[in-house]
This record gives sequence, C-alpha cells and structure tokens, in this order.
Amino acid sequence: MTDLVVSDAAQVATPTGSDGDNSNSGLEIIENGAVAIEDGVVVAVGPTADVTRAHPPENATESVDATGQTVLPGFVDPHTHAVFAGDRVDEFTAKLAGASYQDILAEGGGILRTVRSTRDASRDELVANLLENLDTMLAHGTTTVEVKSGYGLDVETELKLLEAIDEAADRHPIDVVPTFMGAHAVPKGADTEEYVDRVIEEQLPAVADAGLAEFCDVFCEAGVFSVPQSRRILAAGQELGLTPKIHAEEFERLGGSQLAADCGATSADHLLQATDEDIAALGEAGVTPVLLPGTAFSLGAAYADAAAFEAADVPVALATDFNPNCFSQSMESVVELACNGMRMTPAAAIRGATATAARAVDRTDGTGTIREGAPGDLAIATVTNYQHIPYNFGVSNVRTVIKNGTVVHRD
Repeated sequence: MTDLVVSDAAQVATPTGSDGDNSNSGLEIIENGAVAIEDGVVVAVGPTADVTRAHPPENATESVDATGQTVLPGFVDPHTHAVFAGDRVDEFTAKLAGASYQDILAEGGGILRTVRSTRDASRDELVANLLENLDTMLAHGTTTVEVKSGYGLDVETELKLLEAIDEAADRHPIDVVPTFMGAHAVPKGADTEEYVDRVIEEQLPAVADAGLAEFCDVFCEAGVFSVPQSRRILAAGQELGLTPKIHAEEFERLGGSQLAADCGATSADHLLQATDEDIAALGEAGVTPVLLPGTAFSLGAAYADAAAFEAADVPVALATDFNPNCFSQSMESVVELACNGMRMTPAAAIRGATATAARAVDRTDGTGTIREGAPGDLAIATVTNYQHIPYNFGVSNVRTVIKNGTVVHRD
C-alpha cells in the first residue's frame, strides 16, 4: 500500500539533473502533478492521471489534495548557528545607528556575548531553544538543516552544544546535520595561536571521540583566523574524520576560497568578497558556494555577486545563516532575498535552496529533489506557480510539509 499520495497540484517543481550534478540545470515543472511515496521514498512523480492510476489516493494510507497549490522539495538549509542562548536584539538597534559587526565584537558583544550566555545555559535549555527554532524552520518548509556549534569555545561547552544538537535531532522530524565550529571566534583575552592549538589538541579529539559531528567549520576572516591557522584546524579535523567547511571572503578577501579548494571542502560560505579567480577555484575543485543573502540584508551590506557564479557555471546554494546576528529561520525569505537582492531567477533560487543546498551538506541521495528514489520530503505552498514564492514576499506560502512520506506540519 502506498503511504502517501499528493495529487492535483497546479505544479510540481523539482530540480533537474542527477545527484551531485554541478551544472546550472533548472527546474522541471509538471502541471497538474502528483507524487506518490512508499516507505519514506518517492516511488512516482508525474501528471496526476498517470500517478494516481498506479497509486490510487483512496488506497493510500494518507492523501493530500493539492488543488491550486505548488509542490516543492523540502527546503535544505545548509548553514545555520541555530543552537545558542541569550538575546542580542539591542545590537540590532546599534547596527541601525551605524555600529559595524566589528565594532560590536570589539566592545564584547557579538559572538562573545552569545558565548557567555551559552556557557551559562543548561543542555536542556539549549535543546528547548533549538527545538523551537526547528519548529519555525519546519513551518516554512525546511526538512533538512545544518546546525553548527561554536558558541562555547571550550571543550565542555562545545560538547554540550553538540549533545543538544544530537538530542534535538532525535526529537524532531527535520534531518539535522551537525557541524563542529570551535573556531568561530577567539575567546576574550586569549592569544589566537594558542587558541588554535587548543582547538586542535583538545576540542577536536573530544568531538571526534564523541562522534557528534560530521563537519568541521572555521571562520577564516581578518581579526579572527588566518588562512594558515584555518588550514591547520581543517587539516586536523580531516585527520579525525570531519569533512571541511569554511566561512570565507565575508568582510575581506583573505584566501579562504582557495583554501576550501585546496582541502576539498564540501562548501565555502558567505563569499561577499569573492573574485572571479575564487569562483573558478571553487568550481574546479567541486566546492559548493553557499550564499547568505539574509546576512547581507541584516548587516546592510552589499549582496554577494550571484551573477558572477552563474556566468562561471558554478551553481550556488542558499542558506539562512540563522544566528543572533541574522535572526531569520525562513528559507522562503532567503529565496525572496536571493531574487530581489541578488537578482537570481526564481528557478535558480529554488534550486539553490533545495538540490544545490543538499550538495553543500554532502546529501547525494536525491535530497532536495522530487524524483523516484529521493526522500519523500515535500513543501506544499498555496500558490499556483513556484515563482510566487519570491514574488509574494514577506509572507509564508507554505502550508503543508511532508517528511519521509509523513505529514509533519499542516497550517
């Protein structure tokens, strides 16, 4: 018996191309479409008449009438800092008055302020905070999300954060991808080189022994971690089985993109200052660029040059960068900003928030697509055309979310 049939959709929109495809493929649009799911996996997708002939909705465990709606793959959010404690809303007001990210950090705010709050929080508090954020993400159509540690900056708190991520993942329908990011900032009063040694000699072995992370990330930026320091951390993580990721070329161009290419990182993220040379290096190495338009929007900064990546035939992933400095859990909003701020087409933005985003977290099982054999993860929006997602900005169009063939959210 079929577990779930979604039928009569105005559109089913799915990225084209095969797993790991690194071309600027677009979307396949199936008018009056349907999807059938068995054992959590898509078994049929196509015109409603064809799918329902083989998989009658009345014989399914559950059916969804998607008349007048658009069915998309569940969004994949490949870059978040979604587990933390404390509040920094006053810094939002300071930024509006002209304070820069670096100004706030230099005064003891920013990441270091969140570190203090997070160290004081219990694991149960962190789990509760993360579950609340995951609920919001799910309501906006996200079905897979990467979550980083990095607000601990010591062994005890980094492990507490990763344990909270692990527990929340067990309790929530969203697939959660854990990333260790002890190299998120330098603790107040610490020598940077000595702190790098602590990350390598203390934090990374403890994280690897606990088996709580899949990736190792580092903030390669002026005033934080240099390219040589970042290289040391990522190399040490690789030796312990953690795949590299990197925050690169956000405020200044240091060479983080080339480092990502050299070490075979899964992704290089931010890239506001990336050059054509950087883009070419990422493309040649198969590193997925992750652009974060919400970060630029919240900082009042220029957006990354999405057109330069498109011109080089290097597809970009999109992510929220949800954190206390970029406070949005919505991939719908990211798609809107990608179109209206970075001038991406709706098709490219949807692809960047689904199939290409899945590549940025090494998910090559069809995650981010709707095709036979892919996970049964769907976001159903109350619009008749996928282009209405960015066109109708400032609202949530997603009403139903399906994870592994089960309806997990219905508004």
